[in-house]
Amino acid sequence: MQTRLTEILGVEHPVMLAGMGGVSYATVVTAVSEAGGFGCLGASTMSHETMVREIADVRSSTDKPFGVDLLTAMPGSMVAQVEAIIEGGATVFVAGLGVPAEVVELCHANGVLVVNMCGKVDHARRALDAGCDMVVAQGTEAGGHTGTVATMPLVPQIVDAVGEQIPVVAAGGLFDGRGLAAALALGADGVWMGTRFIATPEARSVIGYKEAMLAAGEDGTVVSKAFSGKTMRVLRNDTTRFYEEHPNELTPFPEQLGISMNGGFFHLGGDEHTPGVDPAREGYPTGQGVGAIDALIPAGDLVRQIVAEAEGVLASLSRYAGR
Repeated sequence: MQTRLTEILGVEHPVMLAGMGGVSYATVVTAVSEAGGFGCLGASTMSHETMVREIADVRSSTDKPFGVDLLTAMPGSMVAQVEAIIEGGATVFVAGLGVPAEVVELCHANGVLVVNMCGKVDHARRALDAGCDMVVAQGTEAGGHTGTVATMPLVPQIVDAVGEQIPVVAAGGLFDGRGLAAALALGADGVWMGTRFIATPEARSVIGYKEAMLAAGEDGTVVSKAFSGKTMRVLRNDTTRFYEEHPNELTPFPEQLGISMNGGFFHLGGDEHTPGVDPAREGYPTGQGVGAIDALIPAGDLVRQIVAEAEGVLASLSRYAGR
Protein backbone atom coordinates (compact mmCIF):
# COMPACT_ATOMS: atom_id res chain seq x y z
CA MET A 1 0.00 0.00 0.00
CA GLN A 2 1.91 3.01 -1.30
CA THR A 3 1.04 6.63 -0.49
CA ARG A 4 2.93 9.89 -0.30
CA LEU A 5 3.68 8.96 3.31
CA THR A 6 5.42 5.69 2.45
CA GLU A 7 7.40 7.46 -0.26
CA ILE A 8 8.63 10.32 1.91
CA LEU A 9 9.40 8.06 4.89
CA GLY A 10 10.90 5.24 2.82
CA VAL A 11 8.69 2.53 4.37
CA GLU A 12 6.36 -0.20 3.08
CA HIS A 13 3.16 0.62 4.94
CA PRO A 14 1.44 3.95 5.83
CA VAL A 15 1.25 3.05 9.52
CA MET A 16 3.16 5.14 12.03
CA LEU A 17 3.69 4.19 15.66
CA ALA A 18 2.85 7.21 17.81
CA GLY A 19 5.83 8.49 19.78
CA MET A 20 4.16 7.93 23.13
CA GLY A 21 6.09 9.14 26.15
CA GLY A 22 6.68 6.30 28.60
CA VAL A 23 5.56 3.66 26.08
CA SER A 24 7.35 3.92 22.74
CA TYR A 25 10.82 2.66 23.61
CA ALA A 26 13.30 0.81 21.40
CA THR A 27 11.68 -2.64 21.50
CA VAL A 28 8.29 -1.65 20.10
CA VAL A 29 9.81 0.94 17.75
CA THR A 30 12.10 -1.69 16.23
CA ALA A 31 9.23 -4.17 15.86
CA VAL A 32 7.06 -1.67 13.98
CA SER A 33 9.85 -0.51 11.67
CA GLU A 34 10.97 -4.08 10.96
CA ALA A 35 7.39 -4.94 9.94
CA GLY A 36 7.43 -2.18 7.33
CA GLY A 37 5.68 0.50 9.35
CA PHE A 38 7.32 3.56 10.87
CA GLY A 39 8.44 3.33 14.49
CA CYS A 40 8.80 6.48 16.56
CA LEU A 41 10.46 6.78 19.96
CA GLY A 42 8.54 8.72 22.60
CA ALA A 43 11.37 10.74 24.12
CA SER A 44 9.30 13.32 26.01
CA THR A 45 9.67 11.36 29.26
CA MET A 46 13.29 10.37 28.74
CA SER A 47 16.42 12.02 30.06
CA HIS A 48 18.87 13.11 27.39
CA GLU A 49 21.09 10.13 28.19
CA THR A 50 18.19 7.68 28.00
CA MET A 51 17.06 9.13 24.68
CA VAL A 52 20.55 8.73 23.21
CA ARG A 53 20.70 5.13 24.46
CA GLU A 54 17.26 4.24 23.09
CA ILE A 55 18.11 5.75 19.70
CA ALA A 56 21.29 3.67 19.63
CA ASP A 57 19.33 0.54 20.57
CA VAL A 58 16.94 1.05 17.66
CA ARG A 59 19.70 1.82 15.19
CA SER A 60 21.64 -1.29 16.21
CA SER A 61 18.51 -3.48 15.88
CA THR A 62 17.22 -2.35 12.48
CA ASP A 63 18.37 -0.55 9.38
CA LYS A 64 14.81 0.65 8.73
CA PRO A 65 13.75 4.30 9.14
CA PHE A 66 12.50 5.53 12.53
CA GLY A 67 11.80 8.81 14.27
CA VAL A 68 11.91 10.54 17.65
CA ASP A 69 9.05 12.48 19.24
CA LEU A 70 9.76 15.30 21.70
CA LEU A 71 7.50 17.75 23.49
CA THR A 72 8.93 21.06 22.32
CA ALA A 73 7.21 22.86 25.19
CA MET A 74 9.32 21.05 27.77
CA PRO A 75 12.35 22.91 29.20
CA GLY A 76 15.84 22.16 27.94
CA SER A 77 17.93 22.77 24.88
CA MET A 78 15.93 21.82 21.82
CA VAL A 79 18.93 22.26 19.55
CA ALA A 80 21.08 19.90 21.62
CA GLN A 81 18.32 17.30 21.69
CA VAL A 82 17.79 17.48 17.95
CA GLU A 83 21.52 17.26 17.33
CA ALA A 84 21.54 14.01 19.30
CA ILE A 85 18.61 12.72 17.23
CA ILE A 86 20.50 13.50 14.03
CA GLU A 87 23.75 11.97 15.27
CA GLY A 88 21.93 8.83 16.37
CA GLY A 89 20.63 8.07 12.90
CA ALA A 90 16.92 8.85 13.22
CA THR A 91 15.28 10.02 10.00
CA VAL A 92 12.39 12.02 11.45
CA PHE A 93 11.93 14.53 14.28
CA VAL A 94 8.36 14.85 15.58
CA ALA A 95 7.35 17.95 17.51
CA GLY A 96 4.62 17.01 19.96
CA LEU A 97 3.69 20.51 21.16
CA GLY A 98 4.34 23.65 19.14
CA VAL A 99 6.08 24.31 15.85
CA PRO A 100 9.87 23.79 16.22
CA ALA A 101 10.85 26.67 13.93
CA GLU A 102 14.32 26.99 15.49
CA VAL A 103 15.42 23.50 14.41
CA VAL A 104 13.73 22.99 11.03
CA GLU A 105 16.75 24.20 9.07
CA LEU A 106 19.09 22.11 11.24
CA CYS A 107 17.05 18.99 10.53
CA HIS A 108 16.78 19.64 6.80
CA ALA A 109 20.50 20.34 6.52
CA ASN A 110 21.11 16.86 7.89
CA GLY A 111 18.47 15.00 5.89
CA VAL A 112 15.99 14.67 8.76
CA LEU A 113 12.29 15.25 8.17
CA VAL A 114 10.21 17.38 10.54
CA VAL A 115 6.69 16.38 11.59
CA ASN A 116 4.29 18.48 13.63
CA MET A 117 1.28 17.33 15.67
CA CYS A 118 -1.82 19.43 14.94
CA GLY A 119 -5.19 19.67 16.65
CA LYS A 120 -6.50 22.59 14.58
CA VAL A 121 -6.29 23.80 11.00
CA ASP A 122 -4.30 26.87 12.07
CA HIS A 123 -1.69 24.60 13.66
CA ALA A 124 -1.20 22.87 10.31
CA ARG A 125 -0.89 26.14 8.41
CA ARG A 126 1.76 27.37 10.84
CA ALA A 127 3.62 24.08 10.55
CA LEU A 128 3.63 24.40 6.76
CA ASP A 129 4.86 27.99 6.96
CA ALA A 130 7.67 26.89 9.31
CA GLY A 131 8.87 24.32 6.77
CA CYS A 132 7.57 21.10 8.35
CA ASP A 133 7.54 18.15 5.94
CA MET A 134 4.24 16.65 7.09
CA VAL A 135 1.60 17.07 9.78
CA VAL A 136 -0.36 14.69 11.96
CA ALA A 137 -3.99 15.74 12.29
CA GLN A 138 -4.89 14.42 15.74
CA GLY A 139 -8.50 14.42 16.85
CA THR A 140 -9.69 14.68 20.42
CA GLU A 141 -10.38 10.92 20.51
CA ALA A 142 -6.64 10.35 20.89
CA GLY A 143 -5.01 9.32 24.13
CA GLY A 144 -2.65 11.67 25.95
CA HIS A 145 -2.52 15.41 25.41
CA THR A 146 -5.25 16.21 22.96
CA GLY A 147 -7.37 19.02 21.56
CA THR A 148 -11.10 19.57 21.17
CA VAL A 149 -11.86 18.80 17.51
CA ALA A 150 -12.83 15.26 16.53
CA THR A 151 -10.86 13.25 13.98
CA MET A 152 -13.60 12.93 11.36
CA PRO A 153 -14.07 16.68 10.80
CA LEU A 154 -10.45 17.62 11.56
CA VAL A 155 -8.63 15.44 9.04
CA PRO A 156 -10.38 16.58 5.83
CA GLN A 157 -10.19 20.22 6.89
CA ILE A 158 -6.44 19.96 7.43
CA VAL A 159 -6.14 18.05 4.15
CA ASP A 160 -7.96 20.91 2.40
CA ALA A 161 -5.70 23.47 4.07
CA VAL A 162 -2.24 21.94 3.51
CA GLY A 163 -2.68 18.56 1.83
CA GLU A 164 -1.63 19.75 -1.62
CA GLN A 165 1.74 20.84 -0.24
CA ILE A 166 2.61 18.19 2.36
CA PRO A 167 1.30 14.78 3.48
CA VAL A 168 -1.32 14.68 6.22
CA VAL A 169 -1.45 11.76 8.65
CA ALA A 170 -4.64 10.96 10.58
CA ALA A 171 -4.71 10.23 14.31
CA GLY A 172 -7.20 9.94 17.13
CA GLY A 173 -9.41 6.96 17.91
CA LEU A 174 -7.99 4.81 15.09
CA PHE A 175 -7.23 1.22 16.05
CA ASP A 176 -7.48 -1.11 13.01
CA GLY A 177 -7.49 -1.40 9.22
CA ARG A 178 -10.93 0.18 8.96
CA GLY A 179 -9.44 3.31 10.49
CA LEU A 180 -6.62 3.30 7.95
CA ALA A 181 -9.11 2.90 5.09
CA ALA A 182 -11.24 5.71 6.51
CA ALA A 183 -8.20 7.97 6.87
CA LEU A 184 -7.27 7.42 3.22
CA ALA A 185 -10.87 8.16 2.21
CA LEU A 186 -10.65 11.46 4.10
CA GLY A 187 -7.59 12.43 2.06
CA ALA A 188 -4.89 11.51 4.57
CA ASP A 189 -1.77 9.64 3.49
CA GLY A 190 -1.61 7.28 6.45
CA VAL A 191 -2.27 6.87 10.15
CA TRP A 192 -0.51 7.63 13.42
CA MET A 193 -1.63 5.03 15.99
CA GLY A 194 -0.89 5.02 19.68
CA THR A 195 -3.36 3.27 21.96
CA ARG A 196 -3.58 0.09 19.89
CA PHE A 197 0.19 -0.33 20.07
CA ILE A 198 0.22 0.01 23.86
CA ALA A 199 -1.60 -3.33 23.88
CA THR A 200 1.40 -5.19 22.48
CA PRO A 201 3.96 -7.32 24.32
CA GLU A 202 6.77 -5.01 23.17
CA ALA A 203 5.30 -1.75 24.51
CA ARG A 204 6.74 -0.42 27.76
CA SER A 205 4.20 0.19 30.53
CA VAL A 206 3.83 0.38 34.27
CA ILE A 207 1.93 -2.32 36.12
CA GLY A 208 -1.79 -2.46 35.43
CA TYR A 209 -1.75 -0.32 32.27
CA LYS A 210 -2.41 -3.02 29.68
CA GLU A 211 -4.79 -4.91 31.95
CA ALA A 212 -6.84 -1.75 32.55
CA MET A 213 -7.01 -1.11 28.82
CA LEU A 214 -8.24 -4.59 28.03
CA ALA A 215 -10.96 -4.22 30.65
CA ALA A 216 -12.13 -0.77 29.51
CA GLY A 217 -15.19 -0.06 27.40
CA GLU A 218 -15.65 2.56 24.71
CA ASP A 219 -16.67 5.09 27.37
CA GLY A 220 -13.80 4.25 29.73
CA THR A 221 -11.72 7.36 29.03
CA VAL A 222 -12.03 10.98 30.11
CA VAL A 223 -10.23 14.21 29.21
CA SER A 224 -8.67 15.42 32.44
CA LYS A 225 -6.03 17.87 33.68
CA ALA A 226 -5.40 15.68 36.72
CA PHE A 227 -2.00 14.36 35.71
CA SER A 228 -0.22 17.24 33.97
CA GLY A 229 -2.34 20.38 34.15
CA LYS A 230 -3.02 20.10 30.43
CA THR A 231 -6.01 18.35 28.88
CA MET A 232 -5.08 14.67 28.60
CA ARG A 233 -7.29 11.75 27.62
CA VAL A 234 -6.74 8.98 30.15
CA LEU A 235 -8.54 5.97 31.59
CA ARG A 236 -11.15 7.12 34.09
CA ASN A 237 -10.20 6.18 37.66
CA ASP A 238 -10.11 7.39 41.27
CA THR A 239 -7.73 10.26 40.47
CA THR A 240 -9.78 11.68 37.61
CA ARG A 241 -12.92 11.42 39.72
CA PHE A 242 -11.24 13.21 42.62
CA TYR A 243 -10.30 16.20 40.47
CA GLU A 244 -13.72 16.24 38.84
CA GLU A 245 -15.14 16.67 42.34
CA HIS A 246 -12.38 19.05 43.52
CA PRO A 247 -11.47 21.20 40.48
CA ASN A 248 -10.17 23.98 42.74
CA GLU A 249 -7.23 21.71 43.66
CA LEU A 250 -5.95 21.56 40.07
CA THR A 251 -2.85 23.62 39.26
CA PRO A 252 -1.46 24.69 35.84
CA PHE A 253 1.16 22.78 33.84
CA PRO A 254 3.88 21.97 34.80
CA GLU A 255 3.04 22.33 38.51
CA GLN A 256 0.28 19.72 38.31
CA LEU A 257 2.69 17.35 36.56
CA GLY A 258 5.06 17.67 39.51
CA ILE A 259 2.20 17.07 41.95
CA SER A 260 1.10 13.88 40.21
CA MET A 261 4.63 12.52 39.89
CA ASN A 262 5.70 13.43 43.42
CA GLY A 263 2.36 12.22 44.73
CA GLY A 264 2.93 8.77 43.30
CA PHE A 265 0.07 8.62 40.82
CA PHE A 266 1.90 9.29 37.54
CA HIS A 267 5.04 7.25 36.87
CA LEU A 268 6.20 8.63 33.52
CA GLY A 269 8.72 6.34 31.87
CA GLY A 270 8.27 3.55 34.39
CA ASP A 271 7.95 -0.13 33.58
CA GLU A 272 6.37 -3.22 35.11
CA HIS A 273 9.04 -3.22 37.84
CA THR A 274 8.43 0.37 38.95
CA PRO A 275 7.39 0.34 42.62
CA GLY A 276 4.49 2.23 44.13
CA VAL A 277 2.08 2.10 41.21
CA ASP A 278 -1.58 1.98 42.26
CA PRO A 279 -3.66 1.02 39.20
CA ALA A 280 -6.74 2.67 40.72
CA ARG A 281 -4.96 6.05 40.82
CA GLU A 282 -2.30 5.86 38.10
CA GLY A 283 -2.47 8.03 34.98
CA TYR A 284 -2.96 5.78 31.94
CA PRO A 285 -3.15 7.88 28.72
CA THR A 286 -5.57 6.06 26.41
CA GLY A 287 -7.66 6.87 23.33
CA GLN A 288 -11.34 6.21 22.75
CA GLY A 289 -10.58 3.19 20.57
CA VAL A 290 -9.70 1.29 23.75
CA GLY A 291 -13.09 -0.43 23.87
CA ALA A 292 -12.21 -2.37 20.71
CA ILE A 293 -8.99 -3.79 22.17
CA ASP A 294 -9.40 -7.20 23.78
CA ALA A 295 -6.01 -8.88 23.34
CA LEU A 296 -2.28 -8.20 23.20
CA ILE A 297 -0.92 -8.66 19.68
CA PRO A 298 2.78 -8.51 18.73
CA ALA A 299 3.53 -5.12 17.18
CA GLY A 300 4.83 -6.48 13.89
CA ASP A 301 1.79 -8.70 13.45
CA LEU A 302 -0.40 -5.72 14.26
CA VAL A 303 1.14 -3.63 11.46
CA ARG A 304 0.55 -6.38 8.93
CA GLN A 305 -2.97 -7.02 10.22
CA ILE A 306 -3.93 -3.34 9.95
CA VAL A 307 -2.70 -3.12 6.36
CA ALA A 308 -4.33 -6.37 5.26
CA GLU A 309 -7.65 -5.32 6.78
CA ALA A 310 -7.48 -1.90 5.13
CA GLU A 311 -6.79 -3.47 1.75
CA GLY A 312 -9.80 -5.73 2.23
CA VAL A 313 -12.04 -2.81 3.16
CA LEU A 314 -10.92 -0.75 0.18
CA ALA A 315 -11.44 -3.69 -2.17
CA SER A 316 -14.94 -4.27 -0.84
CA LEU A 317 -15.83 -0.61 -1.26
CA SER A 318 -14.83 -0.70 -4.92
CA ARG A 319 -18.19 -2.31 -5.68
CA TYR A 320 -19.81 1.08 -5.11
CA ALA A 321 -17.69 2.78 -7.76
CA GLY A 322 -19.56 3.81 -10.87
CA ARG A 323 -23.00 3.32 -9.38
